[in-house]
Amino acid sequence: MNKYFITGIGTGVGKTVVAAAFTEALKADYWKPVQCGLEGGSDSSRVKQFVKNQVSVFHPETFVFNEPASPHLAALLEAKKLSSDQFILPNTQNSLIIEGAGGLLVPLNEHNYVIDLAADFDAEVVLVCGDYLGCINHSLLSIDFLLKNDFNLTTLVLNGNFHPEVKKAIINYAEIPKLIELPKVEQINEEVIGNFAGLIKKQFN
Repeated sequence: MNKYFITGIGTGVGKTVVAAAFTEALKADYWKPVQCGLEGGSDSSRVKQFVKNQVSVFHPETFVFNEPASPHLAALLEAKKLSSDQFILPNTQNSLIIEGAGGLLVPLNEHNYVIDLAADFDAEVVLVCGDYLGCINHSLLSIDFLLKNDFNLTTLVLNGNFHPEVKKAIINYAEIPKLIELPKVEQINEEVIGNFAGLIKKQFN
């Protein structure tokens, strides 16, 4: 089973859209271990809405919290505490897309961060970079952390219309095997996810 952990350089950079496109491209299963915040629906429900293939299975979250906060705080507000050994991979033989929560170093508890799940699950890391002021710094810090801590960073996704110099600054920092560029779109729907899935397939075939 191939496992891909979708993480980002911060919150709101497009992880769910990228996760949907990967799920569609690879006809993979999808799993979000922890969901924080339910306004507008869960990320899992959004991905399911956009994926058209009949193969993907959407596995239930291990934890769902109402507060749109880091998992450790959202859990605390509901008088709960998370530990990394509570997260068990879904039982599947299919490829699995695992969507993280927030950025790399969002805490699960006092000792563990969301990105630690990628190592626990022996998953390839897909890093999503959003296009905003400050994205170079956040991207390079994220890449640097992943590489120096021996995460299996295989794919960089540039989500948005990056200025050529911004793109160059990010992709020249380190050699990452796969680069996927997704243009900015105003509205995400099945057709857009299908188009993004086509771009991803070119890198994974």
